[in-house]
Amino acid sequence: MKKNLLIFSLLITISAPKLLAQEYSLSGWVALFYTQKFTKKWGVSVDAQSRSANNYAMWDHAYKSNPGTVNYDYVTTLLLRPSLNYYFANKMISVGYVYIATNSWATDSAKTFNPESRSWEQFSINTKIGKAAILQQRFRLEQRFLANTTAKQTPYFSQRLRYFARAVIPLKKTAVFTNGVFVGLQNEVFANVQNNHNVNYHLFDQNRAYVSLGFRMKKRADLEFGYLNQFVQQKTSTYFNHVIQAAIYTRF
Repeated sequence: MKKNLLIFSLLITISAPKLLAQEYSLSGWVALFYTQKFTKKWGVSVDAQSRSANNYAMWDHAYKSNPGTVNYDYVTTLLLRPSLNYYFANKMISVGYVYIATNSWATDSAKTFNPESRSWEQFSINTKIGKAAILQQRFRLEQRFLANTTAKQTPYFSQRLRYFARAVIPLKKTAVFTNGVFVGLQNEVFANVQNNHNVNYHLFDQNRAYVSLGFRMKKRADLEFGYLNQFVQQKTSTYFNHVIQAAIYTRF
């Protein structure tokens, strides 16, 4: 187990971005991950997320214009992602769709709206490490259809590859982990593999490193709180987004 955890730690360390971000932001994410099996082979998953806007730039701007106030009065992103899953052994193949509605601010302080639709395909594998800890790895290819309705831009297309690794490590010694406290460690790397000129002109898109403390209420439900560090490559700059996340995972 120690060897596997070391490999996982090295994965996070190697894929973590260099600490040269030019901008910083702070936000809160809330997520629900729901999985339902209909048979031993087939099932569905849905995850829904809400992400707040509370970045340092807006904070500074709001404080200078109205001392004593902070501008975090809107939700920046709403996300809904259903999928159809096929299970075999300790593996899963999924196909799905995601709709993302993003509100943001332009440089002239005007609000903008950026909807995005994606189709995606995914291969996942779960590996037991030690007595009860689980390492999940997944490879996802996304077809992204993006637009900016405020600027009336023509919708554009790109493809992105994502590699995700997550370890759930119980804090008590047990052969089968059905309830109790656990630590979650995960990292995800994003790469623009087609038409990156429509996104940021780079192969590398972003990296998300995450650590959490969770509680398994029963075998089929987890509640966790954690910190996520999102490093984003833009066309000519980079930034860090420091995220406080609360999430519920259900499995039926």
